[in-house]
Amino acid sequence: MQNSSMQEAVQFAIDHETTWDRDVDGVWGVHVQDPPPWNRLLGPVHSRGPVSGVITLKGKTLTTWGEPQRADLTFSVAKTYLALLAGVAHDQGLLPDVNEPVRLRVPGIGFDGGNNALITWQHLLQQTSEWEGEIFGVPDQVDRYRAVTFGAAPAGKKGDPRPLQAAGTYWEYNDVRINQLSLALLHLFQKPLPDVFRETIARPAGVSENWKWVGYDNAWVEIAGQKVQSVPGGSHWGGGMSISAEDQALIGQVLLDEGMAKGKRVLSSDWVRRMRTPSELAPYYGYLVWLNHDRKVFANVPESSYFAIGAGSSFTWIEPERQMVVVVRWLNSEHANDLFGKILDAVDHAGIAA
Repeated sequence: MQNSSMQEAVQFAIDHETTWDRDVDGVWGVHVQDPPPWNRLLGPVHSRGPVSGVITLKGKTLTTWGEPQRADLTFSVAKTYLALLAGVAHDQGLLPDVNEPVRLRVPGIGFDGGNNALITWQHLLQQTSEWEGEIFGVPDQVDRYRAVTFGAAPAGKKGDPRPLQAAGTYWEYNDVRINQLSLALLHLFQKPLPDVFRETIARPAGVSENWKWVGYDNAWVEIAGQKVQSVPGGSHWGGGMSISAEDQALIGQVLLDEGMAKGKRVLSSDWVRRMRTPSELAPYYGYLVWLNHDRKVFANVPESSYFAIGAGSSFTWIEPERQMVVVVRWLNSEHANDLFGKILDAVDHAGIAA
C-alpha cells in the first residue's frame, strides 16, 4: 500500500510524461536527429505505452504504476544488457581478459587493421574505442560529436568527420560502435545473443517470456553455418530490446544482488563491480552503465547509485544503500532528478528501507 508521499511521487511521474508521441508516426525516436541519409529506421519499432514504473525494495515489489507488464522498447538500456552478456562470456572463459585486442578472438569482422586492431573489449565496454568503419550500412561517423544528456558536451556538429583519436583516449557515446561490440559478442558466443541472454540471465532471474530483442532488417550474418541476426545495443535505427518494466526490475535485481538471481549465481560479483567502476576518461560511465560520480548525474540520489538509461526516457536505477531497484518508463528526463528525490523521500519518511 502506498503512503501519501509515494502516491505523490508516482503522480509526479505520471504528470511528466516524455514529449515523444505514443505513436511512432509522430514525434518519436533518435534517428530523426541524424543527418541524412542516416535519419531513417532500419528495423522494426512499435508504439509505446504510458509512463510506467516499478519500485522494488529488498527484492519485493513496493509499488507499480502505468502498464508495468507491457513490453516496450528500452533504447539504450540494451547496452547494459550487452555488458551483462560480456560478463557471461568472461565468466565462461570466452573472454578471459578485457584488455586483450578484440581481433585475437574474433578476426575478420572489422578489428584487423590500423587503430581498430588496437581496440580491446574494455574500450568497447567503456565507449572509448574510436572504432572506425561501417556496420549494416551505417558508418561510425553518423554518431561522432553526439550530444547525450548525461555526458560532456561535444565540440562539434553531430555527424561531422571528427578526427579520430587513438583507441582508449577519447570517450564518445556512439551507437555504431556499440553495434560492433554486439557483433563481436555474437561471434564470440557463436549463437544468437537473445538466446544467450534468455538462458543465462532472463530465465534464472524469473523474467517472463514476454520480451524480444531484434536487429535491423539487413543485420544477418553467418554463424556456425547458420544465418543469425545481430542485435543492436539500442533502438536508434529501430529494432532493439522490447521488455516490460517488471522484467527490467528483475534484471536490475541481479545487479543489485551482485550477480545472484533467486539464489543462483548468474554473473560473478567481480564482473558486476567492474561494470560500476568509473572509467578514467568519463568517471560518470562504467561498463555501459551511468554512474553518479560526485552526484553529477543525479544530485538527489546517492553517489553509489548507478543506472541503465535509454532514450525516451527509460531508467533502471540501482540504489544499493536502500537495496532498491526503480524502473521508470517514458519519463521526461528533465524531471528525473526530482522524481528520484521524491521516491527516496517517500521510502525514507515511511521507514520502509530500515
